[in-house]
Amino acid sequence: MASLNVKLLFLHFFIFYCFTFTIAASSSTNGPTVYQVFPKFGLPTGLLPNSVKSYSLSPDGEFVIEMEYPCFIRFEYLVYYETKITGKLKYGSISDLKGIQVQRFLLWFDVDVIRVDLPLSDSIYFQIGMINKRLEINQFKTVHTCTRKELASSIQPPNPKGDIEMLITE
Repeated sequence: MASLNVKLLFLHFFIFYCFTFTIAASSSTNGPTVYQVFPKFGLPTGLLPNSVKSYSLSPDGEFVIEMEYPCFIRFEYLVYYETKITGKLKYGSISDLKGIQVQRFLLWFDVDVIRVDLPLSDSIYFQIGMINKRLEINQFKTVHTCTRKELASSIQPPNPKGDIEMLITE
């Protein structure tokens, strides 16, 4: 009886592993693009730049996005995208986010959470440390071109080892 339980447990993990691997592989090749997946979760397509190389999405919402190169986009703030972005996707939010930073007053801050109002409104919220910043969602509705160099040559890319937990506000 114990060996039957062990075999069933092994079979369960094997099927789960194969299912997760299939979703990850199809998301990068034949499945929908990440730009098609985000709206299904109530998020705008323009949260990511046009330089996404591949992505994987597991059944529990955890994802890994591979970028072609690290790059910058100027929204209301300058945003830096690393070559690997990870997080957890739920309807209306991305949590446990790693790989996206925003510049404020010459300092770089990690974006930890992105969320929208439910029901949807004209606002999107970015959590940086303990600060929530509300922005107009319109600037994230289209996919933007990502540049390899900063828009201002005097600004250096973020140093992830120097994280600051609080965002200085105006």
